[in-house]
Amino acid sequence: MDDEPERSKRWEGGYERTWEVLKEDESGSLRATVEDILFQAKRKRVFESHGQVRLGMMRHLYVVIDLSRSMEDQDLKPNRLTSTLKLMEYFVDEYFDQNPISQIGIITTKNKRAERLTDLAGNPKKHTAALKKTVDSACMGEPSLYNALSIAMQTLKHMPGHTSREILVIFSSLTTCDPANIYDLIKTLKALKIRVSVIGLSAEVRVCTVLTRETGGSYSVILDESHYKELLMLHVRPPPASSSSECSLIRMGFPQHVITSVTDRDAKPSFSMSHLDSSSEDAGLTLGGYYCPQCRAKYTELPVECKVCGLTLVSAPHLARSFHHLFPLSAFEERPLEEHTGDRFCQACQGELKDKSVSVVFSYFCIAAAVFFWVFLYTDLDSCPRAGLRVSNV
Repeated sequence: MDDEPERSKRWEGGYERTWEVLKEDESGSLRATVEDILFQAKRKRVFESHGQVRLGMMRHLYVVIDLSRSMEDQDLKPNRLTSTLKLMEYFVDEYFDQNPISQIGIITTKNKRAERLTDLAGNPKKHTAALKKTVDSACMGEPSLYNALSIAMQTLKHMPGHTSREILVIFSSLTTCDPANIYDLIKTLKALKIRVSVIGLSAEVRVCTVLTRETGGSYSVILDESHYKELLMLHVRPPPASSSSECSLIRMGFPQHVITSVTDRDAKPSFSMSHLDSSSEDAGLTLGGYYCPQCRAKYTELPVECKVCGLTLVSAPHLARSFHHLFPLSAFEERPLEEHTGDRFCQACQGELKDKSVSVVFSYFCIAAAVFFWVFLYTDLDSCPRAGLRVSNV
């Protein structure tokens, strides 16, 4: 591996002089300064947006969750494990809301081993149920980053070239116990065009820095639970599609939901193909469902890949929600507030605009609204910030 730049080797090189940045207010509190730092971080993220860059429409993402003994630490309440699983349930719902025709899988690692918790699938209920069961798991030993990445790689390398291959690692430990040279594995991941991103719960680890840099992913370390959620939600939005990604036609089916009346004499309850590998109580006979237009196999929910003929079954709203990623909004630009001759209020939160404004086709918004629209993050729109952004085209 190439050595890191000399500047990044010095830990003080990446930070500003703290005593010049932090300033007390009249009451002696640093709260306003900290809030301003977080606000500027959001602002920077919006300005560094990719603009008219085509985003991935179909994604295959494996989430690796560290279940080592470090997850029992209580810097996140009640502990790191419970907080992580709670946020992961929210992440899964948001992921499929923005990427309805994509898939996700979960891998856990502890005690120098790694195991697949759920396979790649497009059913959020399956992943949520598995995460709820993991709450009672015992955290022990050290994680194995090598083993977890290897399990994910064995599946992702067979995914079609027109889809994105991603791994997101939730890493709590400061060490990893690997059976082989992990730097060789990093080269393999890079060759297979698998993007690996890491969210650290403790501190920055060099092997994670090299891993994300070489594979084109991102590496962040959380500050608190709210920052943790914010970093996690950044991975809901699809990453930019690779210029070398293949273009391919995909056969899809759009089944209509059929509801059979109970009074119909010809109505015959049947099992759903979705419940073949399920032992839950709701895996019973039903009258209605979605029927594959090719083989007439029955399913209770969409999207899903038909287990009989392999046809991808989606609804029109699912496809439309994913299709908009191919045509992202233009990059934001700052404009002085003096250019705005109308009422100086944000059209979203109705807060007063100050200093600078946000313009979207003669409508003005504050930066909180701009971040909400662009990054799809939860945002407190009650506090109108001191500056804004402008979208040149919509």
